[in-house]
Formats: sequence, C-alpha cells, structure tokens
Amino acid sequence: MSLKGVELQIAIPKTVDAGKMVGEHQQHVVQQQYHANESLKREIERKQLTVNDTEKISEVSEEEKEKKRKGKQSSNNHNGQKKQQQEQQRVQHPYKGKYIDFSG
Repeated sequence: MSLKGVELQIAIPKTVDAGKMVGEHQQHVVQQQYHANESLKREIERKQLTVNDTEKISEVSEEEKEKKRKGKQSSNNHNGQKKQQQEQQRVQHPYKGKYIDFSG
C-alpha cells in the first residue's frame, strides 16, 4: 500500500492527534485506578478504626451466683427431671429427620 503526497499531508497530523488521545486515555485510566485505590485504603482504615457493636454482658455478682447455687441444690432432683424432659423434647424435632443419607 503506497501513500501519495496528498494522503501523507492528511495522515501524519491525524496520527499525532490519535497518539495524543491514546496517551490522555491511558493517563485517565491510571488516575481512575489511583483514586479507586485511595478510596479503598480510606475505607479499610475507617473500618479498622471503628469499634464493632457488641452485646452488653450483664455482670453477675458473687452473691447472686451463691444464691443460684443454693437454690439449685434444694430443687436439684426436680430440676434434673425437667432438664431431661426438655433435652428429649429438643432432640425430637417435628420435621427434621433422624438419619443422614450418605448415598448419592
């Protein structure tokens, strides 16, 4: 493919313009990546500095612990039977199966 003199007069300035446009586009892409990276860093830093909400744990005093222990000792037999019944009720779920099928 050979170019004539008139075609070269038009083609050379257009290649320069096209090269400038490509360079600007590449710089724009680099700037977008830089800004995205900076915003990600800020987000990570913000998450690291914020305190996660936790549930408040009620503190039990030693006296309350002793009262609970004494109360449990007096009604231990009755509570033991209730606990066994509750455990049996928990084990028997209304719609979940009892066996696991490993085939298939």
